[in-house]
Parts: sequence; C-alpha cells; structure tokens
Amino acid sequence: MTEWTEPAADDPFGLHNLPLCATRDGWVGVRAGELILNLGAAEEAGLLDAGGAFTRAGTLNRFLATGRPTWTRVREQLTDLFTGLSTGTAGAPHRAAVEAMLHPVAGTALALPFEVADYVDFYSSEEHAKNLSRLFRPDSPSLLPNWKSLPIGYHGRAGTVVVSGTDVPRPHGQRKAPDEERPSFGPSRRLDIEAELGFVVGAPSTGPVGVDDFRAHVYGAVLVNDWSARDIQAWEYQPLGPFLGKSFATSVSPWVVSLDALEPARAAAPVQDPPVLDYLREAERYSYDIRFEVFWNGTLVSRPPYAGIYWTPAQQLAHLTANGAWARTGDLYASGTISGATPEETGSFIERTWNGAHPVRLDDGSTRSFLEDGDTVTISAAARCAGGPADGTMIGFGEVRGTVVTRV
Repeated sequence: MTEWTEPAADDPFGLHNLPLCATRDGWVGVRAGELILNLGAAEEAGLLDAGGAFTRAGTLNRFLATGRPTWTRVREQLTDLFTGLSTGTAGAPHRAAVEAMLHPVAGTALALPFEVADYVDFYSSEEHAKNLSRLFRPDSPSLLPNWKSLPIGYHGRAGTVVVSGTDVPRPHGQRKAPDEERPSFGPSRRLDIEAELGFVVGAPSTGPVGVDDFRAHVYGAVLVNDWSARDIQAWEYQPLGPFLGKSFATSVSPWVVSLDALEPARAAAPVQDPPVLDYLREAERYSYDIRFEVFWNGTLVSRPPYAGIYWTPAQQLAHLTANGAWARTGDLYASGTISGATPEETGSFIERTWNGAHPVRLDDGSTRSFLEDGDTVTISAAARCAGGPADGTMIGFGEVRGTVVTRV
C-alpha cells in the first residue's frame, strides 16, 4: 500500500525524523513512517529542489556534498510536502503524483546509503577503555596516560563497510593463545562485536575542521557494528594498532539520521578532567541521548548508553583532521564501543562475558562467550527528545544486523 497517511506523532520514523537511504534499485529515498519517497522522482517532478543532487542518484553522496544550507532547505521542503499531503494544503494537488513515488519499507531492498570515502574508528567510551584495561592490564592504571588528552582511534578499511543484512564470513588470520608455543593461521576463535554510533561527513574540508564547525561538515549518523576478531587483534596489535582483526567487516544501518533531527536529543557530555588542549575545547559541549539495544540470536543481552561518551563527535572530527588531513564527502567515523557502568550496558561481548569467564545464556537455553557460525547480532537504537512539543518522542535509527557464516 502506498496511499499516504501521516505517521503518528510518536512514530520513531515520523516527520520529526525523515532519515535518508539508498536502494538496491538505484534510487535514494526518505522514510516517513512505513513508506519511502523516491527523492529523485520527486525532484524531477519539481516537488523538491536539491540542485539536482537526487536526480538519477544511486547513493546520497551528491546530496551530502551540497552542505548545510541545502540540507536544511530540503528538510523543510520535505516537511511541508508531507504535511500538505496530510492537511490538504500545500501538497494536496500533488497527492496522486507523490503516492506514485512512494514505496513500502517492507518491500524495498536497501543498499549502503553512501559511498564510504575513509573510515576511522575511535575509542571514546571511558567505561569500555577501563574494562579492557582491567581485562588485559590488571596490574596497570585503568587508563593509559594519553587517553584523556586526545581521542584515540585507528584508520580502518572503507572497502569492507557493508550495509545491514550482509553476512559476515568468519575472518582468518594469525592467532596465538597464551598456552600455545607458536602462532597458527586459521579462523578466528574469539569473534566479537562492537556497538557504535557512526557519523557521516557531507561537506568536505580543505584542511583541519575546527571543533565548533562540526555541524557545518557532518550531515548525520548511522548505527555501526565494528566486528572484531579478538584473538587476531591480540596477537598483531603490539606494538602497532588494529589491522586484520578489525578490517574484515564493519556493518552500518541503512538509515542516515540527520543532525537536524537529533537536535532535540542533545544531552550534556561528561566533564573532561584534566582540561583538554585548545583545539579540542568546545564552546558548547554536548552528546546525544541515544539508547542502544544489542540482541544475540534474538535475546536482548545489553543496553549501551551513548550519552556518556567521553570524546564527542565534534572533538573526534577536529582531532582526525588536526594534522592537516582533509575531511571528504562520505567519510565515516565511529564512536568506538559504547559501554556503560554495568555488564548489561556493555557494547562488546568480550566485556559482556568478561573475556568468556561469564557466558551469557540465550533465550533458547544455549550459552555463548564469543560468536559461533550461524549467530545473528542485531543492534538497534533510538534517540529521545527532551523538552518542547516533542518531549519524550523517539527518533529511530532502525537496526544494523549481521549473521556470521563460515568462510568458503
């Protein structure tokens, strides 16, 4: 059914959200409730003006590159169009034409929403960093000396970023357990996930991006699962950083939620102590109240809270360009594992099971420490609006889902 009906006010994909997507049929769209509007068709019909960015576009990159004035204008046009369809005003004369451009979410195959230029993953949750330190360096300080001075991260592999629903073949590599004399090569025996929030760069830069210029360059956010082979990672990352243990797959959700939609979900970010250097000092320091849920074969095993992230996305973007690196359209950078103070708030299974010492019991009666072939992980999230007429309304991100399969 493609007859237009305005989503309910409390629909997480209502007109307060309007996330963008790309389809496997080669067009880009915007979601309103359980329907997707073909943006290219709408622009060709004169219902939108994105400067041609949607016309015959297979990904969102052309639109992302247009910059904030166009992003805001198009969002206002879409809100007016959908509202007019519902009230019988501005959009009513075009109702039949618009309904011909609508597609049900349930029947539309979604693709990677943007072509990824570069991919950077950070390590910005203090609870996550402390947990890993307790696991691997129990006799050392809970945080390394540099952790509160700069956002730690690594440069990942853009070519292995995949859309939700894509199977994840079990990675192979060198691994060496503490009780093994020599390393061996084979499939990872300690495959893990990391629940994260990823930010999508739209407008490029020609050099460093100031910490207060975040909104001028970043269009919005997606959910991220940074799959991690812990045994491969543990053997290879000394003395350098993550490599094959991280570069085999990163899954992202198909819906790109704009920063404009997330404005009502702003939340105070943690106080930073000691004070950061000037290039990381924000005039307005904030995070977002986003609640994650992690499901292991359908069993809810964790609820990580994003609001407590120590290094904000504005600081992350400022730092990753501070050396002179440019931000490019389609750059994706992720928060790093999001973890809270309890095991039920951790964003990785190595924390949730305490490196396998405390396996989790799933609803089918089985237990898990790390991922087995055939396991499916689904990460969902929603942001909560605070204050104003939208108080309490949720902003949906949908989900990022992947199933581990045996590598052929």
